[in-house]
Amino acid sequence: MTTAFDPIDLAGTPLANRIAMAPMTRSRAVGRVPNELTAEYYAQRASAGLIITEGVQPSAAGQGYPDTPGLHSAEQIAAWRTVTDAVHAAGGRIFAQIMHAGRIGHPSVTADQPGDLHPAGPSAITPKGQLFTAEGMKDFTTPRELTADGIREAIADYATAARNAVEAGFDGVELHGANGYLIHQFLAPNTNHRTDEWGGSEENRNRFAVEVVTAVAEAIGPERTALRLSPGGAVNDIEEPEPGAQYIGLAEALEPLGLAYLHLMEAQGRRDLTVELRKRFSGALVLNPFTGERPTGVEELELIEDGTADLLSYGALFLANPDLPARLKAGGPFNTPDPAAFFGGDQRGYTDYPALAV
Repeated sequence: MTTAFDPIDLAGTPLANRIAMAPMTRSRAVGRVPNELTAEYYAQRASAGLIITEGVQPSAAGQGYPDTPGLHSAEQIAAWRTVTDAVHAAGGRIFAQIMHAGRIGHPSVTADQPGDLHPAGPSAITPKGQLFTAEGMKDFTTPRELTADGIREAIADYATAARNAVEAGFDGVELHGANGYLIHQFLAPNTNHRTDEWGGSEENRNRFAVEVVTAVAEAIGPERTALRLSPGGAVNDIEEPEPGAQYIGLAEALEPLGLAYLHLMEAQGRRDLTVELRKRFSGALVLNPFTGERPTGVEELELIEDGTADLLSYGALFLANPDLPARLKAGGPFNTPDPAAFFGGDQRGYTDYPALAV
């Protein structure tokens, strides 16, 4: 019987186990550049079979939150190289999550950068809610509707960022198509009201995701390319009441590309769709399962044993437990995450969570 602690070959990248660190925004990259603490943070968690970084903007226009890192300048590439070197030296594997925030952002976040960086999306539809900025909470603004040329430019930015990631030493990239960011905005019917080739039908709403993934796979190889999705998720004012047919069609469109993996962030009540997508996608499936009130993640290990997924990803639990695979294998104990330190700050709640005594 396969367990979460068995090795796996991820499209040519050998992983020591099947436990992944999920991507988590930490907003500690002052100046949009990762630093020594970033390298320490990820290296501490190198016992993961796979680390997936926080969302990294592929361009200045893709930034949605304060102090998030990019992969679009020589300085950023060099800084990420110190991170990947540290992870590899500790025996780990690491993918960069490339995240264009699209309409989720605020002009104040990029006001210090040149050019028109007003948030943009598939349609000029204002998200409900507010965004944390350096100046406090602010209402979302109405995004610019991307032109056809703007869409092509965004696709090219993803591909360029993927090349930069390989130059920086990453083992691959995960494209963020979940949680209401740009790729998800094209997928969702309430955020994509376009009537051209990029909207309308389910196939047209899938087109941006397929073309981004294809461009990145052509740039760095499909074996180093992955995609994260959250079918039916409601984060960042997304509404997908009937996601089944669309995401099945998307999985079938991605199947011939030979990607490293598909990463699903499972919404409540969507296990049937998870199982169906696994049938349609023959590559590795990484699952961030819906756990409800269960705090430790131990119960979910059986999802590897019964074949529901090939890898399991953990978020806040990995944030607070740098040696999470060892703790899961032992059944605990587990450090408790401190939500007050999730975003921004210094080493507190970042690199100071203790490992198990050896």
